[in-house]
Amino acid sequence: MKIGVLGLGFMGSTHIKALRQVPDAELVAVASDDPVRLSGDLSGVQGNIGGPGEKYDFSAMNRYLRWEDAVLDPVAEVLDICLPTDLHAPAAIAALRAGKHVLIEKPLALNGKDADQVLAVARETGKLVMTAQVLRFFPAYVPLATLIRGKHLGAVRSAILRRRCAAPAWSGWSADSSRSGGGVFDLLIHDVDMCLYLFGKPVAVSAWGYENLAAGVDFITAQLHYRNIASVTVTGGWHHPKAYPFSMEYTVVADGGTVEFSSAGRPPALYDAQGEVKMLEMPETDGYQAEVAYFLDCVRSGSKPERCSPEDSAAAVKLTQLMVEARTRNGERIECNL
Repeated sequence: MKIGVLGLGFMGSTHIKALRQVPDAELVAVASDDPVRLSGDLSGVQGNIGGPGEKYDFSAMNRYLRWEDAVLDPVAEVLDICLPTDLHAPAAIAALRAGKHVLIEKPLALNGKDADQVLAVARETGKLVMTAQVLRFFPAYVPLATLIRGKHLGAVRSAILRRRCAAPAWSGWSADSSRSGGGVFDLLIHDVDMCLYLFGKPVAVSAWGYENLAAGVDFITAQLHYRNIASVTVTGGWHHPKAYPFSMEYTVVADGGTVEFSSAGRPPALYDAQGEVKMLEMPETDGYQAEVAYFLDCVRSGSKPERCSPEDSAAAVKLTQLMVEARTRNGERIECNL
């Protein structure tokens, strides 16, 4: 499968590392407005998880300074879009109309209207599109999904999902909400998507928090209201630039036990209702590799990516937007009509 990667920042570098581990995945084209990165030198790329980028030999590939040219690449069958968020929808639409299947780094789009347009163009062109909502493939979250979606623990009573990091110093566009959607939108859409995957769509949302993007502070505590779950909380955000460590975690309480994980040193475990502790088995495959491999399998078979459907990804955009709006109302409950 011949693939082009658009954008060679942190996520572009991450996706290239993943692609190199997927059998039959061949990187044939790259796009970046940075000539150094376009040469193959990604050693200066940094992010909030994982190590620095690497150096590659891109000399045999088609290389583009403009993504608008890259979407017309004559060789690539699949385009992997890792551009700034405000370019996700226009690049995806252009790629779909150019006859490419499209993998889009999260989020699907900057807003719900653009997300819906991407889905409409995918239907129109008959090409596959999937958002790289990596938690659905991330080793620490896979056993949680297996237990909850498989109803192995009975009724869920409460859930807390938290994600925190420093404001990203490696990408200037992230602090511009017109390009990134803001820190809470960009970061916590992972956890919002996981709630949709585990519990479905809530009936309402309420939230509290504070935003000062110029200072690198943007945090929220949001309550997703479900008819059949007492409490679902999504919380976290940016805690000043550079120094604050990245972390992610969850605690889900069900009738059959509590499932918990923290990247700060607590591997996924089930604390069951009989008082036993069971460490949960995680997949060995890296989440980024797993999501790329899954999408390429869907392309080969012509199957819709049900495990990470574009409709769910559009709903995640809309729900996260609504959550951020709810923060401005300081706890007022807002009905969800996704």
